[in-house]
Amino acid sequence: MLMPTSDFLSSRGRLPQPPNPSRVQRIVDDAAALAAARTLAATFAEGAARRDRERALPWDELDQWSESGVGAVTVPREYGGADVSLETLAEVFVMLCEADPALGQIPQNHFGVLGLLREAGTPAQKERFYAEVLAGTRLGNAGPERRSPQAATILHGTTRLSSTPNGLRLSGRRFYSTGALFAHRVPTRAVDEEGRSVQVWVPRDAPGLTVIDDWNSFGQRTTASGTVVFNDVSVDPDDVVALWPLAERPGLYGPTSQLIQAAIDQGIAQAAVADALAFVRTQARPWLDSGVERASDDPYVIADVGRLQIDLHAAHEVLLEAARTLDAIASAPLDAQASAKASVAVAEAKVLTTRIALEASEKLFELAGSSATRAAHNLDRHWRNARTHTLHDPLRWKLHLVGNYRLNHVLPARHSWN
Repeated sequence: MLMPTSDFLSSRGRLPQPPNPSRVQRIVDDAAALAAARTLAATFAEGAARRDRERALPWDELDQWSESGVGAVTVPREYGGADVSLETLAEVFVMLCEADPALGQIPQNHFGVLGLLREAGTPAQKERFYAEVLAGTRLGNAGPERRSPQAATILHGTTRLSSTPNGLRLSGRRFYSTGALFAHRVPTRAVDEEGRSVQVWVPRDAPGLTVIDDWNSFGQRTTASGTVVFNDVSVDPDDVVALWPLAERPGLYGPTSQLIQAAIDQGIAQAAVADALAFVRTQARPWLDSGVERASDDPYVIADVGRLQIDLHAAHEVLLEAARTLDAIASAPLDAQASAKASVAVAEAKVLTTRIALEASEKLFELAGSSATRAAHNLDRHWRNARTHTLHDPLRWKLHLVGNYRLNHVLPARHSWN
């Protein structure tokens, strides 16, 4: 049962412990990244249903994640990282989210802001922030703002970075802040005094920064994707990354972020299919008209499982194809056409992973029967997680993006959701 909002903890209730750099592994290549993710997934899967049922936040598991070195796999080689392929990054998220999609989603913004750092950070900022990540630092994100009465649309943010006699100060209120509660730094977008977009990498223990655990969705319950408040927070000028130049040039930060979102949905789908098969084999009863002794011998169940496996396989392959497309584009000079191609490839994958996550998590009950709905099994978490996460980016706009590109040669808008 979800706790009432009034019982949730603010940032002062618990702060993440600084990582011990001596315990943080250094991953050197793609194979090591996949092996580390596989080990983490096996551990995370054990308590996933319990954490969802009790809304037990995964503090210890995230410390294991930090120590595994997985958080640094996209750091460029010239800064000491493995710089793994985006295909590998997608597979890492699929594995982790098949084990526990809420826990697996928490690092999405960690990698998202690392992607922005790659494209927008200065050499000095890259040197410093990449070193922190290699030492186990976790990055959260103070997410979008709620619609403000002072803003004409949701694109007009009210979080401000201001120059004062006491130096730079940051004020604002954000929501959907996945990972912020557990992070050592909380990057957030803001508008500076010249009206330009910046990203401020705020230390988690900065005075005036409050992370409120008021996330009470029915799905992805332990992401703690709640509210972040910046109340006149003092900001080091070196912690401000200029984002406004990105509006004038093509990039891959948006498609990369979307690739991660699609991989999360793929992981949810794989978990739902795996639990459906296990339940049908061991606990489901055959329909009385089938004339068979086991539900797994019911010809209609067999056919539905076949359809489910085909859709699951298709979504996974298109996801990996999209990742390989991004890897190829990243290895060559980037222009507007290449950036658009990346957005379209990921949008196609996102359509299929969204559909299979919802299809698999609902079909589970049709195949497994009414006994699968018992609370003790907690199998409804798959649908709750799928329905919650797939609302992150409306499917209708992915279909529009692909259709408008193919039919009218219109390039997608460049932002973090494309």
